[in-house]
Amino acid sequence: MKIASEKLGMKKIAGSVQELAGIGAKKAETLKKLNIAKIEDFLFFYPRDYQDRRKITSIGDLSVGNFLLIKGKISHIVKPTTYYKKASTLKLTAQDETGSIDVVFFNAKYLANSFRQGEEYFFYGKVTANKGRFEMLHPEFSIATDSSNSATSKHAKSKIYEGEIIPIYPLTSDISQHEMRKFQRSAEEFLQEVEEYLPDEIIKDNRLCDIKYALSHIHFPEDEKKYKEAKFRLIFDELFLLQMGLFMLKSFVQGEKYGIKFSKNDAVKDYINNFSYKLTNAQTRVINEIFSDMESEKVMNRLVQGDVGSGKTAVAEIALYKACLDGYQGVLMAPTELLATQHFNTLKDNFAKFNIEVSLLSGSMTAKEKSEILKSIKTGDSKVVVGTHALIQSGVDFENLGLVITDEQHRFGVHQRKLLTQKGKNPDVLVMSATPIPRTLAMILYGDLDISIIDELPPGRQKIITKMANEKQRSATYDFLENELNAGRQSYVVAPLIDDSEAVSARSADSIFKELTKRFPKHKVALLHGEMKQKDKDETMRCFYAGEIDVLVSTVVIEVGINVPNATVMVIESAERFGLAQLHQLRGRVGRGTEKSYCILVVENPTELALQRANVMVSTTDGFVIAEQDLELRGPGEFFGTKQHGVPDLKIANLVKHIDILENVRNEVKKILDKDKNLSLPEHLKLKEKIQGKFGVVL
Repeated sequence: MKIASEKLGMKKIAGSVQELAGIGAKKAETLKKLNIAKIEDFLFFYPRDYQDRRKITSIGDLSVGNFLLIKGKISHIVKPTTYYKKASTLKLTAQDETGSIDVVFFNAKYLANSFRQGEEYFFYGKVTANKGRFEMLHPEFSIATDSSNSATSKHAKSKIYEGEIIPIYPLTSDISQHEMRKFQRSAEEFLQEVEEYLPDEIIKDNRLCDIKYALSHIHFPEDEKKYKEAKFRLIFDELFLLQMGLFMLKSFVQGEKYGIKFSKNDAVKDYINNFSYKLTNAQTRVINEIFSDMESEKVMNRLVQGDVGSGKTAVAEIALYKACLDGYQGVLMAPTELLATQHFNTLKDNFAKFNIEVSLLSGSMTAKEKSEILKSIKTGDSKVVVGTHALIQSGVDFENLGLVITDEQHRFGVHQRKLLTQKGKNPDVLVMSATPIPRTLAMILYGDLDISIIDELPPGRQKIITKMANEKQRSATYDFLENELNAGRQSYVVAPLIDDSEAVSARSADSIFKELTKRFPKHKVALLHGEMKQKDKDETMRCFYAGEIDVLVSTVVIEVGINVPNATVMVIESAERFGLAQLHQLRGRVGRGTEKSYCILVVENPTELALQRANVMVSTTDGFVIAEQDLELRGPGEFFGTKQHGVPDLKIANLVKHIDILENVRNEVKKILDKDKNLSLPEHLKLKEKIQGKFGVVL
């Protein structure tokens, strides 16, 4: 039922969904799970699929495996024999002039009186075969004749939407497809309130339909041509708004002010020569790119991408040293205390001989410890500061911040990086990521950054041998693990859960810890997970690093930041529950010494997707190849396992399929920003307003 037109003037598209007929407080709460809170949200909540019900197929022309619409007269009804049995079955025979088909409903007591013999009905469903006869199981249905006979059930009177292309939406419990279509029809009444935000020149040059047309035909397309026009416009929109927003954020961060122009100081070579190893050509190339940025007047915003073990930390150290040479402070922010502590220990040792004071700031410090560190940062005594999210809190003031570095950038977002840069006066920004990101995804997620890639591993790095095992091979896996332990090596065993869960079929770290403690009585087994107190985590890691622990059973808390050269085996339990990028990160914890190293993926639920992922891991150790495969297998929405804060989701665009549109979009965005970098012209104001709403910032 649609809202009466006379009421439309009283309601606005930005109003609550409860203003639509049939949506009360309880239903509104359920819709929030789908991120639908306003009437406008319905319009931008797109179907995941469609059913074409424009054509009625004759029963004699049916083909098995297809979803089809038929029209048939009921010639025979077999009702449930025992209404009180849960497994009661209703079986109908429907026929037209070309043949007949069986229509079956299981657990169908509620449908017992929905059909009348001799009456015509529409049925829409998947055609199967059973003992040589066509069959439909649980199809949607409605009566075909305009009958007012009271014997016809309300179920049969509900409209089947024959003659239309029907949208199929992603749903949550307590919302049916029928309800969602009804709500979308109601929301469509507000379509005229949607304002066009793309400039006329963009619409014309790219032959785009207008936004009202697109939203109307993405939900209820009249034909395939109108659907394609609508979809193209909305894909273009998503990529355009995202790219424009990220470019503007970059411009906003840099502003019109000059950045720091660091001097060309040859003394930095002393620090480089102090390393016990020679930098790779890739590291040298990236360092030169960073120095070029730092020595220019522009504010550096650069992403350094590199596979596990490629030497990003050394690059960051050199950049920090260069900043300190000019009298500036540098800051390095890491996502976990574990990783921050490791960076702190490395930098403290390496900078000590150059009289550069390094400090650590984390949330678990006592008030007294924190007070002393904050004072040291404010006076400038601390030249390099390492920390976690605690760095972006108020009260952390720098005397002269010149360089900001964030490690494992996918754990942070645009806003967090911005908060850290505001601690200084236009400091240079360096972003590091050990998660290889496909070029297509990097263009979107880091559209506000220049990109450098360390695509070379240091000589001598061991290639990790990766094998897949199933549940039956678990004992053999543990036998192999024991052989490595007896040879004096250490190992990791990683699980997706801390404790056993009835809701999730996967092994927990706690249960594995108990099992391995019994299995390896001669070896020290320890447990590590994110809910432990920080001091307990630190002590466990210290013992593992020192060789006092032989087997570390852990959750993904050890995904980044642990360097134990004597660890040669990584066993990943329930490997199907991890994404490829995460599996690659975990595998990178071994192979850091001179001994041959192994990664064993234990797949408990060998689905097709699980086996595909495992085979990719077995076949290659190239992080960028793995990243491309991960993007294709899981899609960009799941790529990181955690959402990129501050970056809107893509609802309809696909970065693998729509790379050509993305390339075109980037060119269009650059054309507009070259002409109007602040989007201040009248024809760009609606676009600017839309972008600010998407990113939740004022530009």
